[in-house]
Amino acid sequence: MALTTAPNPTPSADDTAPTPAKPRGSGRVRQREGLAGYVFLSPWLIGLMGITAIPMLLSLYLSFTNYDVLSDWSDVQWVGFANYERMFTSDPSYWHSVSVTLSFALIAVPLKLAAALGVALLLNRAWRGVGLLRGLFYLPSLLGGSVALAIVWVNMFNRDGAFNSFLDLFGIEGKPWVNDPDWALETLMVLAIWQFGAPMVIFLAGLKQVPTELYEAASVDGASPWRQFVSVTLPMLSPVIFFNLVLETINGFQGFTAAFVLSNGTGGPVDSTLMYTLNLYIKGFTELEMGYASAMAWVFLLAIALITIVLFSTGRFWVHYSDGEDR
Repeated sequence: MALTTAPNPTPSADDTAPTPAKPRGSGRVRQREGLAGYVFLSPWLIGLMGITAIPMLLSLYLSFTNYDVLSDWSDVQWVGFANYERMFTSDPSYWHSVSVTLSFALIAVPLKLAAALGVALLLNRAWRGVGLLRGLFYLPSLLGGSVALAIVWVNMFNRDGAFNSFLDLFGIEGKPWVNDPDWALETLMVLAIWQFGAPMVIFLAGLKQVPTELYEAASVDGASPWRQFVSVTLPMLSPVIFFNLVLETINGFQGFTAAFVLSNGTGGPVDSTLMYTLNLYIKGFTELEMGYASAMAWVFLLAIALITIVLFSTGRFWVHYSDGEDR
């Protein structure tokens, strides 16, 4: 039997149609769109370079020089690591300012967070006028580190201030708190703790996200209010606690305005309020040792970065997220 082969099918016009070409000018359109994006970003980019990046690099260079603000740039001399060596080996005021700043941050920050959490727990209820109370407690944080607030605080705690007048009502003899080396720094701590409104609002937002079913289950199991706080509230609120802890720790180390106003820019009385940033200001703008102050600034930056890294690295042991995964 003869074998026949079927003829190959003739390709149709649809099969042989060429791939449609991209419209002309599409690349140019994308280039114009990209250019427009950079134009809109240019104010931020200019600000980043002119206000942040370039000054930071310049300060890094100055930290290796003897620049004193008043000298001409031609007189600036490269001194290498002399500023850093002086900082760690032959400047007692530097280590004193580190000690004062550590004392302030280690005491004021935990107490501020504790006050914020306690008030947030009280205001996390459907009371009449609770909205007004939240606003009143938040109000001090709106004032921030203002000079006017620091002046009011100093006048409140001086010898003839309102605080001593209040103590007189109970027959307690007051002190010149802001002029007493043993109490001046504690006065600044009280001011920092009083401004707990910002972390309080964040704690309130976190408390609203805790499922009520957890409290109901704990109540059915016979858990007391304290046990519910320890076993339910704190674990569920740990991401918010961590967030506030990082922010307030950084802010605590950066304290400057109140210490400057209280001591008239000297860190007194007897250097009891010589915060790190205030000491940096004195070295750079009072004693005109800008090279040395730049070195202090970079060490401060590295210290804050190290503290932040430590907080993030230890946070995975106690910060718990609702998805069951620890970060």
